[in-house]
Amino acid sequence: MVIAAADAVSLGLGIRPGMPLAHARAMLPGLLVAEADPDGDAAALARLAAWCLRTTPLTAADPPDGVWLDVTGCAHLHGGEAGLLADLLDRVGRGGVAARAAIADTPGAAHAMARYGSGPAIIVPPGGNPAALDPLPVAALRLSQETVSGLRRLGFERIGQLAGMPRGPLVRRFGRQIALRLDQALGHVDEPLQPVVPDEAVAHRLAFVEPLLTADAFRAAIDELLVPVCQKMEATGQGARRLDLLFARVDSAVQAIRIGTAAPSRHAAHLGRLLKERIETVDPGMGVESMQLIVPLAEALAFRQAPASLADDAPAEADIAALVDRIENRLGQGSVWRAVPVQSDVPERSVTCAAPLSGAAPAASWPPALPRPVRLFDPPQPVEAMALLPDQPPVAFTWRRRRHRVRHADGPERIHGEWWRRTAEEAAVRDYFAVEDEEGSRFWLFRRGDGADPATGDLRWFLHGLF
Repeated sequence: MVIAAADAVSLGLGIRPGMPLAHARAMLPGLLVAEADPDGDAAALARLAAWCLRTTPLTAADPPDGVWLDVTGCAHLHGGEAGLLADLLDRVGRGGVAARAAIADTPGAAHAMARYGSGPAIIVPPGGNPAALDPLPVAALRLSQETVSGLRRLGFERIGQLAGMPRGPLVRRFGRQIALRLDQALGHVDEPLQPVVPDEAVAHRLAFVEPLLTADAFRAAIDELLVPVCQKMEATGQGARRLDLLFARVDSAVQAIRIGTAAPSRHAAHLGRLLKERIETVDPGMGVESMQLIVPLAEALAFRQAPASLADDAPAEADIAALVDRIENRLGQGSVWRAVPVQSDVPERSVTCAAPLSGAAPAASWPPALPRPVRLFDPPQPVEAMALLPDQPPVAFTWRRRRHRVRHADGPERIHGEWWRRTAEEAAVRDYFAVEDEEGSRFWLFRRGDGADPATGDLRWFLHGLF
């Protein structure tokens, strides 16, 4: 019996995969051993690959211990490549899985950097594969152990040494695999992925007798794909929140477009419009031989009773889900949100962003008798103001080199802040005034200090918002 895998503590004590179990127990008599379960590990890896569909529509298991993710066109949705890797490793780590990750131009280079690179999260810049791969051991090329041992006997320890050698002698001695792996890692040969499709996901695939090349052909195929997909969702009482459309090209490469919805939907015309708006991002190459539409994320969608006529007393609510979907799919995820109140006395902390169509009732509400401006400045902008102390509103103030004479004012509203999290900036008392100038513009001003005790503030004025 041999060691199949070891945790970090065991590796630090000299235990290595492939070591005979008897040898390992001789080194560490108290070593804890669990029976290997290759089938269970493969199933868990497949589930992890399916879970990674939350990051990108193209994922594939890389047995025995890896997952491929094609994040082309997806990184900006997660704050860039660095943000994507950080979020992915954090979520996987919280799930109890120790992981390393790398982003590179090719799958081979990403595979090598993730396993033999110098850190847990590595990003290889575009065109940087040769320099990044040069110091790595030849084992990083996914070669057989026999080939690696033979290369080491000949003095080849690093990939950089192999890359500069003529291919002919290497292929004659070790076979074509060594040339293939080098070309795949350096980007000279494509290495297509076989995307994973969760068993429980609603999906439909179309194969074509002749490869498709035009946008019109893709639009027609989308319409044909949506009919059975929407029927399946209707049969299960679900609506799509995310759809992935995969384009399998004749050169075995797979491209994908992803759309999301603000609310569950199985309206074929609406979903089709969203998908067709993204067709221009697809490169058909020499042609697309099949297309597959997958619903990786769906939610329950109940039927709603529509009003019998426009004469009903209760008018139908405006459905803005379609508008939100079109804006988000054009501008990016998170581009649309709504403001909801937060229980806080400090104005800049009394609001947060929420999903535009989230139905959850807020835990707090703004005081109806104390209106708040629709726009807050962060940080508040200093102004020059004239006012009588201690409680009089300003009679005029200057903001951005323009003088405003106050015609109407309401206040003061005194805010002391939150003592349990008060910063030095918030230690002062704030007296807020809602004022209107001679042109009808409305402003939200505050004075730092109560006008009586100098310890409460320096009496400077600030503009905090616009009504």
